[in-house]
Amino acid sequence: MEYKVSYRRVKYPRLEFKTGELLLILPFGQDPKPFVEKHRRWIEKKAEFIRECLNDSSKKKLVKRNHGEFRDLIYSSVEEISKELGVKIGKVFFRRMKTKWASCSSRGNLTVNLLLSFLPDYLIEYVIFHEMTHLIEKRHNENFWRIISARFEDHNELEKNLLEYWFLIQRFKSESIWWVEASRFSK
Repeated sequence: MEYKVSYRRVKYPRLEFKTGELLLILPFGQDPKPFVEKHRRWIEKKAEFIRECLNDSSKKKLVKRNHGEFRDLIYSSVEEISKELGVKIGKVFFRRMKTKWASCSSRGNLTVNLLLSFLPDYLIEYVIFHEMTHLIEKRHNENFWRIISARFEDHNELEKNLLEYWFLIQRFKSESIWWVEASRFSK
């Protein structure tokens, strides 16, 4: 089983598959082998899911929309979801992000990954709803998923779709035309 190890100043070790490859985040000096053995079944199950998503990503198509259309879609989604959840967003920021589609700070500021613009509307709406739900419930606990499920019963399928699009976008990032498309958002 292949994996990379990143030793950091952390109290507890953790496993990540953010890029499709297994990364172990370990406290300095911890031997990775017993940790991998302890979590082998979870790792194998997650690796199979990742392989499935990588395969299914080739069936997806990226959406082409201009910067204005993307911003309008984000702002209208924020407005609609704010009313629905009874929460208020402070500011909305648009940035390139390496590992997330979006994030919402405890102050209510929403940061949206510019790569989100290449996704279908329904996934953008889901991501915004997901992030704004964190204004009610900080963690991905039972209450958080209960709120999500009230509007998106198929949230597990949507999460899988997001991963498939993530892998599709990563594939295109290496192509020069990709940077021409993405650079129009950084100005």
